[in-house]
Amino acid sequence: MSKAIWNGAVLAESDQCEVVEGNYYFPATAINSAYFKESNTHTTCPWKGVASYYDVVVEGKVNKDAAWYYPTPKTAAANISGYIAFWKGTQVEK
Repeated sequence: MSKAIWNGAVLAESDQCEVVEGNYYFPATAINSAYFKESNTHTTCPWKGVASYYDVVVEGKVNKDAAWYYPTPKTAAANISGYIAFWKGTQVEK
């Protein structure tokens, strides 16, 4: 079971993650939505498409754009549709 943890809180937990470029993508159904706030940030990956971001908020501390996902990934990245990945200090335990 993989877990994403930041500031002592379990943000996501699943045994059905997808690993792409070393990043663990968790199913959206596996996240604790109480910790996530939509961000206005977007980036583009040439082969995955346009990414959207979440700020992670735990006990009043904000980790800006610490989670990302591809709302409509390109065909090559179809396996991460509906999945969310983490960075910026979020620990992923495998």
